[in-house]
Amino acid sequence: MRLTGWSGMTAGLAAGITLAVVLAAGTGAYLYSRHHAARLLDNARETARTEGELIRDALEYQMLEDDRTLIANMIDSFGRRPDAAQVALLDRDGVVQFSSAPLDSPSDFEPGSPTCQACHRFPAAQRMDSRVIEARGGAVLRTVIPIRNKPECHDCHDPADRINGVLMLDMNMQKIRAGMDQDLRWMTIGTAALTLLLIAGIALVVRFAILRRLQRFETTARLIARGDLNQRVPDEGSDIVSWLAREFNAMADSMSGLLHQVHGQRRRLETVINSIDDGIVVLDPKRNVIAANEAFLRRTGRERERVLGACCRDVGPGACPTNDCPTMSCLCTRERQVRIIERSVPDGTIRWEEVHASPIVSEEGEVSQVVEVWRDISDRRAAEARLSESHRLASLGMLASGFSHELNTPLGTVLTCVEGILRDADGHGAAQAGWSHVEQCASTAREQILRCRSITQQFLRMSRGQSGSVDIVDLQATLSAVTRLIEPTARAHGVRIVQRPSLAGLHVRANEGELQHVLINLLLNAIQASGSGSDVSLEIVSGDPMRIRVADQGCGIAAEHRARIFEPFFSLRQGGTGLGLFLSLDFARRWSGNITVESEPGAGSVFEVSIPAAAGIAARQSA
Repeated sequence: MRLTGWSGMTAGLAAGITLAVVLAAGTGAYLYSRHHAARLLDNARETARTEGELIRDALEYQMLEDDRTLIANMIDSFGRRPDAAQVALLDRDGVVQFSSAPLDSPSDFEPGSPTCQACHRFPAAQRMDSRVIEARGGAVLRTVIPIRNKPECHDCHDPADRINGVLMLDMNMQKIRAGMDQDLRWMTIGTAALTLLLIAGIALVVRFAILRRLQRFETTARLIARGDLNQRVPDEGSDIVSWLAREFNAMADSMSGLLHQVHGQRRRLETVINSIDDGIVVLDPKRNVIAANEAFLRRTGRERERVLGACCRDVGPGACPTNDCPTMSCLCTRERQVRIIERSVPDGTIRWEEVHASPIVSEEGEVSQVVEVWRDISDRRAAEARLSESHRLASLGMLASGFSHELNTPLGTVLTCVEGILRDADGHGAAQAGWSHVEQCASTAREQILRCRSITQQFLRMSRGQSGSVDIVDLQATLSAVTRLIEPTARAHGVRIVQRPSLAGLHVRANEGELQHVLINLLLNAIQASGSGSDVSLEIVSGDPMRIRVADQGCGIAAEHRARIFEPFFSLRQGGTGLGLFLSLDFARRWSGNITVESEPGAGSVFEVSIPAAAGIAARQSA
């Protein structure tokens, strides 16, 4: 705003002088009116008291004569005076005996009425003989004159009573207040005229003697604020304004030097902070962003102008959990806080951030700001996960080595016994009753024992870091063998194995024993998850890669568990080891295959084993 006309300094000085004059004049007028009103009221009280005593003396004489008609005429004549509102004579009990004007209500002169309480609410020693009260007809000056019980009155009144009654004389206050109002109007008019003259005179002096020279300060300050630090105020002369101009120029020189230093230091500090890969943000107690480096802005994906001044929960939606905010904890505890936060980036991947929130405490002991440092620890967490996986695999290898070594000996003994049974069954021939069934059961037992030995060998190879041999496997024959082996278990659970028809001559490159292990493990899991009377389907989908689907109608797998079912030692079945799916996935990946799962709670599960087709591998090798 420019210092011209009635704006700026002129308006401020005029307002100040006006306020001072109005306050002074108003205070004087108020004190004078109070003093004048008190004088008029005192004179009215003295006049009313004198007139009341005269009326009382006249009435006492008529009372001695016991002429009630004359008393009523006297009170009526006194009440018709211009300044009299009402004259009333009350007995000792407060009952009106005579009144110059009709009573609006018989209770107007009872001790509990508002008009009587104006005096009776004070102790007897503090009561005045006259007081201004608000009656129904307006404000009146009520004067109370007691009628004493003199000796000559004892013929009719009890000598023990001090008074026989009271005379009440009400005088109108309109005349007194009219005089006060007239004096106040004249005082107000005079004060307003004086105020206007003072304002006009001060405005002319300020405008022509001071305002024009002070406009130079305004112009120079505005130019400096816009960035022109070389502007200065003309300081010719020796008066107070010239001295102020020289001081202003000295201050501008000092400020310009400090600003150059601050700008230089700020640029260096911003360069250092922006070169840090960790995100740095400064927040106020309301969690509004005060400052942020480039690394933090890259995390939010927004421009600096949109981030500064905004609340941290709005600049990066989903970046920081609101239920465990490190800044809120830092503001409450005044201690450094550390949080590990999962953050979704625009490309859909998940990044892990370690957030350090440090408080900045003011001299009053309050947290004025909080500095957050965001460090990406996704690679570190991945390395820690790989190291943990390596430790678990090493432990699994040691366990597999010991387990396989201890199990091979009893398996060899059982295999020898089963082969002896098979030889006996073959020597007796199928003609003898019962030996055919014994031969069939012994053959199944031999196959399972050989499978157990194959599993132990796989464990030993795993513990030594060796892989099994890969051959061309006939899928249809392998599925038929697996179905034959799993049928007894399915019947025991009341589950039917349904093998979908497929093309003949489908071959894959895998280890046959390991493939059987994978399919048997998936079928066992499907049978255990299914209820009695349900079906488990086994289907081959030709193509490259070949896909083997195992579908059940069981309870399904929750989303939070699907990501962990292939981890070692993780099992959803009570008594399970958690190694079946882990080993199955490991075997499939050795053949350049994979195992995927689709499942919903209550809707069953579909496991799909994908294995490169033998023909496809041969074609790629030839190419």
